[in-house]
Amino acid sequence: MEQYVFVRLHARAGEESAVEEALHEVTGPSRAEPGCLSFHIFRSTRDPQLFYIHSRWVDEAAFQLHAELPHTVRFLKRVDALLDQPRDVTRTEMIG
Repeated sequence: MEQYVFVRLHARAGEESAVEEALHEVTGPSRAEPGCLSFHIFRSTRDPQLFYIHSRWVDEAAFQLHAELPHTVRFLKRVDALLDQPRDVTRTEMIG
């Protein structure tokens, strides 16, 4: 069953550009993964410190593999140090 994943990232004041750069760097390798159906990054229009990732995976196993790949591990280590709130990851399935 396809997995839809939403990630919420809130940058510390002054770290917005660094978070955006990290997001751009992880996007290409993530999109190239065989199990990735889509991978998009967003920035809030009302809160410039707030970013989102929305990704779609062929199944839960594909997302789990993504979470363990070196480019993802590097991204998480880098971006977590730039946030003022814990990273929020929600795995979902489409219901309609």
